[in-house]
Amino acid sequence: MPPWPHPACLPDDRLLAQCTVGTGRTGGPGGQNRNKVETLIKLRHTATGVESHAGERRSQMENKRVALRRLRLSLAVAARTRVPEGPVGSELWRSRRREPPKHATAGSPPKSAWDSGGEGTLEINPDHHDYPAMLAEALDVLAASGWDPKPASLRLNCSASQLVKLIKEHPPAFLMVNQQRVAFNLLPLK
Repeated sequence: MPPWPHPACLPDDRLLAQCTVGTGRTGGPGGQNRNKVETLIKLRHTATGVESHAGERRSQMENKRVALRRLRLSLAVAARTRVPEGPVGSELWRSRRREPPKHATAGSPPKSAWDSGGEGTLEINPDHHDYPAMLAEALDVLAASGWDPKPASLRLNCSASQLVKLIKEHPPAFLMVNQQRVAFNLLPLK
């Protein structure tokens, strides 16, 4: 198991350097250009064997961008990396956490559930470029915590419900987590 950072967290150029890139033609609509130009991009991460492809766009550059995102998501689900001991959370992870509001005055009662102290919320859209890296980090820590969201969320300084919500946004990840939980004799997450 390689150490952090997870391959899904690497910059585009470093991740592409770890891949074999192939091209091809795609079928379907698109006219004559589609049958003459090799716009299909195939990526294979050599260290893990994880593959992705894209051919629905008109240019290789656009398809490479789509294939790279798909590769990041597939890597986030399929590849695990060794997590350091103790509290974790990359700079990206910390930048995506919103802290709960502070009390107006010391000793005053909380005004809402957010005012009770503790963890913040995660702010990440599943369509955002950073989502695969966040998902990979969450899954690595979850795996290192025996697939239990409570200790994983403590290490990542977020709530267990926020961690599960992040994973649920990508159904293949949620399915994989529940398969792992069943293998560890734990109940599936809902």
